[in-house]
Amino acid sequence: MVEAGAGRRSGLLLPALFGVGGTLILVCLSVWQVQRLEWKNALVAEIDARASGPEQALPERPDPETHRYLPVSLTGGFAEGEVHVLTSRRFEGPGFRIIQAYETEGRRILVDRGFVPEAAKTAARPGTTLVTGHLHWPREVDAFTPDPTLARNIWFARDVEAMAAALETEPVLLVASAPTGGEVQPMPVTVRLRNNHLQYAITWALMAVGWLAMTVLLVLRQRRSR
Repeated sequence: MVEAGAGRRSGLLLPALFGVGGTLILVCLSVWQVQRLEWKNALVAEIDARASGPEQALPERPDPETHRYLPVSLTGGFAEGEVHVLTSRRFEGPGFRIIQAYETEGRRILVDRGFVPEAAKTAARPGTTLVTGHLHWPREVDAFTPDPTLARNIWFARDVEAMAAALETEPVLLVASAPTGGEVQPMPVTVRLRNNHLQYAITWALMAVGWLAMTVLLVLRQRRSR
């Protein structure tokens, strides 16, 4: 009788430990996602506050992390040479982003002036002396991005480093938020950060409940069968 009882307990111990261990892991994952949610909400609030703040002068040493989305106002003039980035706009079809060098206070940076349709790719474009917008370092280049077709001046992503080398500027991009002259339509920066951590937290929590419930059912079934 003692050996039978010991065997019964040892037979239930393994699934119980497996179930409790799995439940704890899933609960920890859910808690981690809640912590990530709090971090992401704080980051979004910080970026929103930065992007909606007053316009500033161009920082002496712009940093992609510290100054991303910073509102900036510049006075100067556009230089010759452009980079045309293939894009499209809803209800307007394909066209190009016009990226042009801009000289201000002895410095030379990139300005994303906005969108033009395909027919206006090579049209003359007057430029304003005042440019306002947000500093940005887009993350658009990956392993599947084609190399630019330099002979036709067609780029497939905004690669700040490569565009700066092509136009001989600092690796700094200002995305205009107001018209810069001609028929170029501004395409201002929009702050979009994926924040699915609440959904992930709920998913892990539900999985923990389900895992624990299945464990209890398994243990009860084995007890009855024994």
